[in-house]
Amino acid sequence: MKPLNLDEVQKYVNDRIGDFHESRLRLLAGLKLHTLLKKNPYLFRAKNMVKSHELIESLLEARLSSSEEKLFGDFLEDLAVFIVSKTCNGHKSTAQGVDLEFINHDVHYVVSVKSGPNWGNSSQQRKLAQDLNLAVRRVRQSRVAKRVQPVLGICYGKTRTTFHQAGYLKVVGQNFWYLISENPRLYIDIIEPIGHRAREHNEAFLRQKTAIINRFTHQFTSEFCNELGEIDWEKLVTFNSGNFDLDKFLS
Repeated sequence: MKPLNLDEVQKYVNDRIGDFHESRLRLLAGLKLHTLLKKNPYLFRAKNMVKSHELIESLLEARLSSSEEKLFGDFLEDLAVFIVSKTCNGHKSTAQGVDLEFINHDVHYVVSVKSGPNWGNSSQQRKLAQDLNLAVRRVRQSRVAKRVQPVLGICYGKTRTTFHQAGYLKVVGQNFWYLISENPRLYIDIIEPIGHRAREHNEAFLRQKTAIINRFTHQFTSEFCNELGEIDWEKLVTFNSGNFDLDKFLS
C-alpha cells in the first residue's frame, strides 16, 4: 500500500464538502408542508405539542436528520473510494451492495461502507451478507490466485473488529480508515478539512431553514388550526390517516 498524501485528501475534501452542503440546501428547497405532515401525528400529540412552530420545527428536524445522514454517508463513501484509489489503485465497485474494492498484501477486499453503526434492520443486514457473498464468488472466479475478504466498513464508532457469522469482517471507526490507508491517524486527520467553511455553509443553511419554518408555520396555522389558533388535531389526523373504504371490502 502506497503512503497517503494528506494534502491530496485535504484538497479532495475541501473541493467536495461544498457539494454536501449544497445538497442540504436543495433538500430544504424541495420540501413541502404536506410531505412533512406524513409523519406520525400521534407521536407529536403524545409529546403535547401545542404550538404550531414547535410542531413544524420537530417535523422538519425529523426529516432532515434521516436525510442528512444519507447525504453525508454518500460523501464518506466517496472519500473512502478516493483514498483507496490513491493507496492501492482501488476503485468503486459495480457489484450490488458493495461500495469499493481494493487489493492489499495479496488480499482482494470487497467492502460495503456504512456511515454509522446503527444501520439497517435484520432483513437489510441479511441482504448485505448475501451481496457480499455474491461479490466474493464473482471475484474468486476472475482472481483465483488471491484471497478474497468481504468487509462491512463503518465510518465512525468504537465497536471492536469482529468476524460476522456470515463470513464478513466488521471494521469500525479508526480501524476502517486504517484498513484503506494503513494510517492510524487518518480518522483524525480528515476531521479538519471536513469542517472547511462549515460556519459559512451552516449560516446559509440556517437562514433558509428559518425561512421555511416561518412559511410552513403560517401555512399550517391557516390549514390546521381553529379560529382560536389552536392545533386542530382531528383535522390533522384526518389529513394524515383518513382513508375509510374498508366497508366496501367487508360487505
